[in-house]
Amino acid sequence: MKMKSALAMALLAVCGMMVAGAGGDQTWKKQLGRALPLLGHRNWIVIADAAYPWQTAPGVETVATEDDQLAVVAEVFSALAKTTHVKPAIFLDKELDFVAEADAPGITQYRDNLKKQLGGRAVKTELHEDIIKKLDAAGQTFHVLLLKTRHAQPYTSVFLQLECGYWSEAQETRLRDALQAADSKPGKP
Repeated sequence: MKMKSALAMALLAVCGMMVAGAGGDQTWKKQLGRALPLLGHRNWIVIADAAYPWQTAPGVETVATEDDQLAVVAEVFSALAKTTHVKPAIFLDKELDFVAEADAPGITQYRDNLKKQLGGRAVKTELHEDIIKKLDAAGQTFHVLLLKTRHAQPYTSVFLQLECGYWSEAQETRLRDALQAADSKPGKP
């Protein structure tokens, strides 16, 4: 009986360590840190508001940060700045510019703070539903890391489509042009 009791106590202790390790130890920042080296061209990182839906596409991983959205934006951009393999193309909901202060108190201050946070980076705006469709399609083949925040204002999610950090569109165009020129040379089958 003492053997069973000791075994049960040991098992409970191990389970307790596993739960503690899974909860307190595994913050969203650590998850971002582990995911970032794996992410590449065509992956997405989304910093979402509190009402953002839990998507069912197989490649969409949702992580509840329980943190302030602008703090998460700052942390993600800081982490991306330390990489050489990816750079973000930034998308915001087109609707954000049209949300009235009367309908969402504090939205003007949020927009100003987000603009400062983005620091003059190029931003593309599209309708929210169009961005969601892109994410859903991407999640069928590519990984989407969705960091859900506690921010509670409409159309405030920040969408980052990752691009190659060491190869530009201009370089890709020159490469494709060279390939096409080589393929169109006389005597080429």
